[in-house]
Amino acid sequence: MAGILAWFWNERFWLPHNVTWADLKNTEEASFPQAEDLYLAFPLAFCIFMIRLVFERFIAKPCALGLKVQANGPQKAQPNAILEKVFTAITKHPDEKRLEGLSKQLDWDVRSIQRWFRQRRNQEKPSTLTKFCESMWRFTFYLYIFTYGVRFLKKTPWLWNTRQCWNGYPYQPLMPDLHYYYIVELSFYWSLMFSQFTDIKRKDFSIMFTHHIVTVILISFSYVTNLTRVGSLTLCLHDSADILLEAAKMANYCKCQKLSDLLFLMFAIVFIISRLGIYPLWILNTMLFELYEALGNFPALWFFNILLIVLQVLHCFWSYLIIKAAYKAISRGKVAKDDRSDVESSSDEDDSVPRSTNPHNTTTTNGTSGANGTNGYLTGSTCSEDH
Repeated sequence: MAGILAWFWNERFWLPHNVTWADLKNTEEASFPQAEDLYLAFPLAFCIFMIRLVFERFIAKPCALGLKVQANGPQKAQPNAILEKVFTAITKHPDEKRLEGLSKQLDWDVRSIQRWFRQRRNQEKPSTLTKFCESMWRFTFYLYIFTYGVRFLKKTPWLWNTRQCWNGYPYQPLMPDLHYYYIVELSFYWSLMFSQFTDIKRKDFSIMFTHHIVTVILISFSYVTNLTRVGSLTLCLHDSADILLEAAKMANYCKCQKLSDLLFLMFAIVFIISRLGIYPLWILNTMLFELYEALGNFPALWFFNILLIVLQVLHCFWSYLIIKAAYKAISRGKVAKDDRSDVESSSDEDDSVPRSTNPHNTTTTNGTSGANGTNGYLTGSTCSEDH
């Protein structure tokens, strides 16, 4: 194991020329980031997860009920043993041939069977109350950590001049506030990594999971290599838009449509400016060019830059979705349904299927409609988040 660790933490890869790990050991005069510090993130991530559970139950839920957020989930499909067996054992999305076979077997029209499967899929979706509590937790954390980051960074020289990130690097003593900021952010993203498997499932699950992995790797390795100055800028920048997104979601769940649309458009503006403007001109510029000018080339530089570019690709993907939703908001007066909506709409599919000539065989329509207003986009994501 010692040999593997020595190979992995090869100084020639991770550190600039003529710098060793021994040079970055803690002394009486100064403290530097140590790899062992990262272990603190695991118990802290568990604590954050437990705090979240308490927060959602005793703070977010009472707030939601006080705001009259709907506690019930989507309408349940009527019991049917044959359709239930197909749903659980064969497919949740029957094709046209299977629909026709079920129609003959049950003497139902195809549209009613489609409706049943849609209701059954929606039945497994979380309630609006659950989504509100999740969004309120994320909003609270992002607001706290962003406020902390701004208060810390406004006193630092590298906020105003990114070249200061490399002044004296890597021999930059670790400030206690920066240590706390880094470990809390890392712990939060570890908690997101684990809770993503139990949280509300999104259609962009794999993309968000990739984002969390890239973020955890960037935070961890930038800490160990003492790239904490530029790392703190990156963290604070990414937290800025997420506050508005979660606020817009909460407003939407409370049926405050105008407020939700306004917050979403504000989020879209902040997200695009920060991720497509400030991030490449501020973070990527200093990592790709200013660091190279100050210290020359070393292998880890390419490792970090590739990961930062991967983040930029994700930013572009999410910006496309946001611009599309914002365009619909402006052109139609509201943010229309997005592809990542939590609840399926019945209108699009129903219109494309002819009705049966036996009206007495039809079932009731899905009481849970597609995402209206900002719900289509807002219930689908923590873009950023989410980061």
